[in-house]
Amino acid sequence: MLTWLAEFSGTFPVLNVFRYITFRAGGATATALLFVFFFGPAAISWLRLKQGKGQPIRTDGPETHLAKRGTPTMGGLMIMSGVFAATLLWGNLRNPYVWIVLGVTACYGAIGFYDDFLKVTKQSHKGFSGKARIGIEVVVALIACTLIMQTQPPAISSGFAMPFLKDAIIPLGLLFPLVTAFVVVGAGNSVNLTDGLDGLAIVPVMIAAGTFGFISYLVGNAIFANYLQINHVPGSGELAIICGAVIGAGLGFLWFNAPPAQIFMGDTGSLGLGGLLGTIAVATKHEIVLAIVGGLFVVEALSVIIQVGVYKRTGKRVFLMAPIHHHFEKLGWTEPQVVIRFWIISVVLALVGLSTLKLR
Repeated sequence: MLTWLAEFSGTFPVLNVFRYITFRAGGATATALLFVFFFGPAAISWLRLKQGKGQPIRTDGPETHLAKRGTPTMGGLMIMSGVFAATLLWGNLRNPYVWIVLGVTACYGAIGFYDDFLKVTKQSHKGFSGKARIGIEVVVALIACTLIMQTQPPAISSGFAMPFLKDAIIPLGLLFPLVTAFVVVGAGNSVNLTDGLDGLAIVPVMIAAGTFGFISYLVGNAIFANYLQINHVPGSGELAIICGAVIGAGLGFLWFNAPPAQIFMGDTGSLGLGGLLGTIAVATKHEIVLAIVGGLFVVEALSVIIQVGVYKRTGKRVFLMAPIHHHFEKLGWTEPQVVIRFWIISVVLALVGLSTLKLR
């Protein structure tokens, strides 16, 4: 739609508004929100009918979670549908970054969907083979990061940017896809581990998407990038449209995912959204900033790594239960307390991440 309207903007000046990224980002947010909000009830009913018993609940988890039995999963299909519909409607489909990010999102979402499918059909927590799953994620990330490197100007294409330092780039050369693929894979799985309580993952994802939508807009604008002394990445401003779509779809999904949840995001959504954020961070040269803005996801992932590593070595547990949100539940925090306090932490981390832009 955007391409067609842009071609006629010379004849009809009023259509020039469709060239503005800010206007289209707002349009994508509203479109994704309405899409998920109106189609959500039908999707939930269909998933509940197909899944029967819904997502299996961990018997070793907090007792309050047992009441969630029968809740359908794969709610990520609702989010992904809203994001894709809004992006295809409002995005510039001639921009390679749009297709790279959507490609990673689709692939990671498909991996998560297969994992959810196995868990639901087998009524077991053992889904897709861990090694096979990570292997496919790495291949997808390597392809995406290689395409990003080929798309960007030679001066910055193979460099790793450092926040707080003026135009600082660490040249990685052919190692660039390997290093940045780790960012994409790590982001996908970190968000996946965070998705364990009603509304816990989707709001931090929206906060991160909003932050990177702002960053994408600034990085893609030569004037703003020069003023802020950050690397200018031509064409990356278009990623703000996708970020807007994530916010809209996330808000629509939260309507149904708010406690008590009518549907769970599942690996379909968490893996896809995490891969999306990681790819945008690589494209905008703000990989380290993602680790700050998505610090909650990092902590969740680290809690699992530490728990498993220490237990294998000593037979003892560092946390009462991992990921860490379950640890706080075991300490006596109610689920809403954990969720809302983690949301607050996400807002603070987003503000810290934005401070790296040296706004003045």
